[in-house]
Amino acid sequence: MAQDPGWLQEPMDYRGKSVTVMGLGNFGGGAGAARFLAARGARVRITDLKSEIELAATIEHLHDCNQLEFHLGRHDEADFTNADLIVASPAVPRGNRFLHAAARAGVPLTSEMNLFWLHNRARVTGITGTNGKSTTTALIGEMLTAAGRNPRVGGNIGRSLLPEVDQIGPDEDVVLELSSFQLEDLNRIGVSPQVAVVTGFSPNHLDRHASLEEYRTAKQTILRWQKPGDIAILNADDPDVAGWTTRGRRLLFGRSPSGDLSARLDEESIVCELAGTNAEFSFCTMNQLPGRHNRMNAAAAALAATVLGVDQNAVREGLRRFRGLPHRLQLIHEVEGRRFYDDSKATTPEAAIAAVEAFAHDQPILLLAGGSDKGIDLSRFGAAIARRVKAAALMGETAPALQREIRGSSAGDGPVMHCPTDFRAAFSWIVNQSTAGDVILLSPGCASFGWFSSFEERGEQFASLVNSLTAESLSPSPMLSNDA
Repeated sequence: MAQDPGWLQEPMDYRGKSVTVMGLGNFGGGAGAARFLAARGARVRITDLKSEIELAATIEHLHDCNQLEFHLGRHDEADFTNADLIVASPAVPRGNRFLHAAARAGVPLTSEMNLFWLHNRARVTGITGTNGKSTTTALIGEMLTAAGRNPRVGGNIGRSLLPEVDQIGPDEDVVLELSSFQLEDLNRIGVSPQVAVVTGFSPNHLDRHASLEEYRTAKQTILRWQKPGDIAILNADDPDVAGWTTRGRRLLFGRSPSGDLSARLDEESIVCELAGTNAEFSFCTMNQLPGRHNRMNAAAAALAATVLGVDQNAVREGLRRFRGLPHRLQLIHEVEGRRFYDDSKATTPEAAIAAVEAFAHDQPILLLAGGSDKGIDLSRFGAAIARRVKAAALMGETAPALQREIRGSSAGDGPVMHCPTDFRAAFSWIVNQSTAGDVILLSPGCASFGWFSSFEERGEQFASLVNSLTAESLSPSPMLSNDA
């Protein structure tokens, strides 16, 4: 195992200990850690730069927990140096000065996911990848449920399993979505899931990771500590991922014509081949999951479920039941012949390109794109917009760069473009460019920060604006010219 002396390496007796949880957030991890520790008799201090008003919903969920103390709107160094343990959100860079102060004081560090791993007894199926990991995680959970099992699905998908870890038996199914930040922390204690799924790899989070290589190294933790009896399920169509090494057994999925695939996609179905047995799963049951990228997600999930002992009928039933996740190419509404899709979770160019290409080539698309800058190359995204999009409202920090990339890739005039100053203005403009038969797609290809606190908030505002539309508000409007 890796040994990082600054990180908690084994469970401890939390009774009477002073524990600082850094970063409560709104997505479950901080609250899960606080609940877990309070139940074990720790004195828990929660510190977050957000205010009590911003965190009101999460705080309300902790109203039944004793021994919680909140220090909100700031961080105080004493909360870190006078503690017995620090539990830091994965969103906090590990070079943070308060974490350094704790390390100098000899206070060990851990994370919500690391705590879960140290206390968990069950086999873990872990899923990572730059894109597709949430959908693949949820699909595996749906297939296990269809088989009559009761999977515990959590992690980066938005649910902490830590408060229930003591109730998870050794024979139960744990399915975890794992981000690069969570995996970076798990590397400190030298663990990988027994079944690992990698959906793909492309540049992301380069505002946090110092380089693409550092980001890749974090992602590869999902395989790094596997043992010979473990399983690695890898995307054969991604040359980067296909070359990753593991001590476990490699199983590949994809469209590649090579003969060593365990799950092969064609235009109509997925065929899984394991232990001399073939199983075919038709795409006709996947009406709620449009796009080639979602077929790849389904192939990864079907292969993982098969490895976990799910029978063919349950895999088919899981595919049939699954209705997709919010903010992932989700059809919100059709108004006066216009279909509105929320793909706010597309926070990378590759995810947004996949969304645009999920529609027929002759389908007119009007796109809301852009957001905060993560230091990622936007050239391929710009080329895809130039090739496939009728009009584009370009938002946030990346709007000027995206506009340049689109113009550089356009043959002729290219799509109509506008750079509005806020989201409501972007939505109004894009609606005014639309006619019956158009798709209006929110697929930003960038993070939400700046205009929104999260991709969820961005998607919810989009849905709210869509649902407020009336036939009168969709009266014809002349096309605007490109922004200068």
